[in-house]
Amino acid sequence: MDIKELEASFFDDKIYVRNVAVDNVIFGYHDKELKVLLQRPRSFPKWTVTGGYVRKTESIEEAADNIASMRTGLKNLFLKQFRSFGNPSRTKGERAIVKKFFESIEMKLPADSWILDYSVSIAFYTLTEFSLVTVQKAPFDEAIDWWPVFQLPPMMFDHALIIEEALKALQHHIYHYPIGYELLPEKFTLPEIHSLYETILGKTLDNRNFTRKLMSTGIVKKLDETRNIGAHRSPYLYKFDKRKYDTALRDGIFLAF
Repeated sequence: MDIKELEASFFDDKIYVRNVAVDNVIFGYHDKELKVLLQRPRSFPKWTVTGGYVRKTESIEEAADNIASMRTGLKNLFLKQFRSFGNPSRTKGERAIVKKFFESIEMKLPADSWILDYSVSIAFYTLTEFSLVTVQKAPFDEAIDWWPVFQLPPMMFDHALIIEEALKALQHHIYHYPIGYELLPEKFTLPEIHSLYETILGKTLDNRNFTRKLMSTGIVKKLDETRNIGAHRSPYLYKFDKRKYDTALRDGIFLAF
């Protein structure tokens, strides 16, 4: 598709829902850090969460799922809508940067383009196992990379707030959904899942109480396998019971650590 064809489709409000965007905060967990996948479009001095506009042929959930799939190379990831962002001034101060971006890719931005007008963002977060992701650049990205969620680079628009609210939602949902299934490898040790929960919640959890509460749900089962991690240290491996996980995902659970 050449620039003229792209130009015609991108600004066509017969194709896109005007002034409605989807932003998807993609979380991964690696080296005891919760990370978020961020992109920096060409000529942007700051970073953004992954996002895009909604085609009239897709639902907002499909748009968010497509964004996650395009950026990670994975399909059918855990997806949760957590809120919308609609402050009229949320993009106003940085519209000159948006104009410069379109100039950098040689696309003529109409003076009255709806893309520069007030827009509402519907926000989702996605969870994925870090090691499975093959990071994919969008056509006009300068860079895309994982960042520690507590050490973010300078962010465009209100995207730092979007990440902050996504983390709050994740911290709430971790008590009610078996979120570890999405972020950990298939097989893991109890210290690894304990560390994951502490990282997300940002607090220390009593090890014995955590293990007792987690095992009482029945969603995690012990395997007849160990991992050799050093002299005289071979902890047992565990995995999620997929059937019970699906039930807990549908009906919810309550973990009071």
